[in-house]
Amino acid sequence: MNKKGILIVVSGFSGAGKGTLIKELLRRYPKKYALSVSATTRKPREGEQEGREYFFKTQEEFEKMIAKEELIEYAGYVNHYYGTPRAYVEQKLEEGKDVILEIEIQGAMHVREKFPDAVLLFVTPPTASELQRRLVDRGTETPEVIASRLQRAAEEAEGMAQYDYLVVNDQLEACVEEMHHILQGEHRKSFRNHRFMEKVKEELQQLKGE
Repeated sequence: MNKKGILIVVSGFSGAGKGTLIKELLRRYPKKYALSVSATTRKPREGEQEGREYFFKTQEEFEKMIAKEELIEYAGYVNHYYGTPRAYVEQKLEEGKDVILEIEIQGAMHVREKFPDAVLLFVTPPTASELQRRLVDRGTETPEVIASRLQRAAEEAEGMAQYDYLVVNDQLEACVEEMHHILQGEHRKSFRNHRFMEKVKEELQQLKGE
């Protein structure tokens, strides 16, 4: 069968727990999944390593990557660029790993344009009130920031229908396994298995001729 990996885009509301889900999925199935490493023009923070947290680039280097179309998607945020290097993703896909990109809706749509076969998952809590509770329970943000995040979530909700799967993050254990089963099911879709299908057809033709 075609062993090439699948490109996976995971988006979701701030506070939905998408980062926790991805981290647990990678912990449980390290041989199946890889997390995409982004490039950025910001300086490394204490403890961060090149190629682990980010690929650290100068602004000139990053803009050359844009010009050469070496990024799947990119965006500017707080005076710095962030983007997904194409070469790293394609290398991991060829190694047979499913590559996970954790990005926002706008970036997800850019990925879909360049990789039509990518699988898009949107993570949400079971209710809006639960989303609010999780944001409050963080204890790290002011009421004004929480209100801003909820407003942003209301805007992002308009884009949920553009995703292939809606993943409701209620119970972590169950949600991680649901994501895993969704992604393994994607591998069995016929359009992802051209080489295998051609091989079967060729063998059947040979048997038919015997």
